[in-house]
Amino acid sequence: MAFPAAGRGRRRVCGSNTACPGAAGDACLVTPGRGNDRYVTERKPPGVSFETWVETQIARAAERGAFENLDGAGHPLPRRNREENAYDWAVAKARREGVDTAAMLPPGLALRRERDELSGRVAHLASEAEVRAVAEDYNARVEAFWRQPQESRWSPVPGLADVEALVSGWRRARPPVLPSPAPEVVEVRAQRRFRRLVARFRRR
Repeated sequence: MAFPAAGRGRRRVCGSNTACPGAAGDACLVTPGRGNDRYVTERKPPGVSFETWVETQIARAAERGAFENLDGAGHPLPRRNREENAYDWAVAKARREGVDTAAMLPPGLALRRERDELSGRVAHLASEAEVRAVAEDYNARVEAFWRQPQESRWSPVPGLADVEALVSGWRRARPPVLPSPAPEVVEVRAQRRFRRLVARFRRR
């Protein structure tokens, strides 16, 4: 889509009958079916420096109120730790935005991290079959990862989970199951309690 020629003032380039929202001198690009809130300015006129042109666009945007009610308005920019690298900054930004940092890991590292967290993940499961199903599902995804071409020879390669070790750890973490008393023992104890109650009643 071509931009309108410079110096002709405001011009609609989408065929919309609605008025463009830009200030005078802007040529708006309105997206059909999405209202008239998306527009771009006209091309830089010849003979005008980029610095002057940019300053003009900033002034026009300020007149339209494009810089009002922005996050952090009226506050100084946060100081950046000089020892902080780009990775640290990205992780801190993701945490502030509520983004799971695990999603930022490469697939191989993400699988390694998942393997390290398997023991805690299966601790709340109710049966041994569920523990085995989780471990086998993880191993199936690792084997599928092995069959895929890797981006680099240095890409991290995850290992398989030890299913039997996970099951053994799950068993040790669960409380021991006490055997239920035999029916005869329960009946004898009930008879003894009944006799004691009868003896106390007679003494009164």
